[in-house]
Amino acid sequence: MIDVRRAAERYPGGDPAAGIETRHAFSFGPHYDPGNLRFGPLIACNEERLAPGAGFAEHPHSHTEIVTWVIEGELTHRDSAGHERTVRAGDVQHLSAATGVRHVERNDGGAPLVFLQMWLAPLEAGGEPSYGIVPGIADATPYAVPAAGAMLHVRRLGTGERTALPDAAYLYVHVVRGAVRLDGAELGRGDAARITGAQGLRVVAGSPAELLVWEMSG
Repeated sequence: MIDVRRAAERYPGGDPAAGIETRHAFSFGPHYDPGNLRFGPLIACNEERLAPGAGFAEHPHSHTEIVTWVIEGELTHRDSAGHERTVRAGDVQHLSAATGVRHVERNDGGAPLVFLQMWLAPLEAGGEPSYGIVPGIADATPYAVPAAGAMLHVRRLGTGERTALPDAAYLYVHVVRGAVRLDGAELGRGDAARITGAQGLRVVAGSPAELLVWEMSG
């Protein structure tokens, strides 16, 4: 089963007056939708836009695997465990909140910042917070989030190129840029497909495209 969700259908959020614009793919904050709480372990997929100098003040998380993908600009990350990094396009950042961590996310650069932040529910509660970053992850290199039973795949395709998708109980495909065709459905920037029982699927790029693909066991 393939359920296509369009970028324009996301719930608006953030604080535009403070330079923060957010689009939520799942039920979030005041946008409570009992039919859209999660897909497998994925519980949030937020597109964040921060103007120069804007950001999120220190705030807590717990029992959440937080994976961040920068689309444009540079993200400054600081957390209560002492990590401070600048995250750039092509980097995979992973913060495992475990029993609790606090962090700050800001655009300290001079250009607009656009990033995608994805939250996954862990298979088990507890543990110690941890932080990791993979700079400039290569195309088709998987990034494992074993605490959530998930694997992130990055796919970059030229016009007309195609790639096979993993077979999985749950598959979430997000189009970061460009346009692709998936099983007859046309997907553009910001569109996503939620696939259950994925088997033998392929995507073909209608223009140069970048995809994030979550392979999830349950």
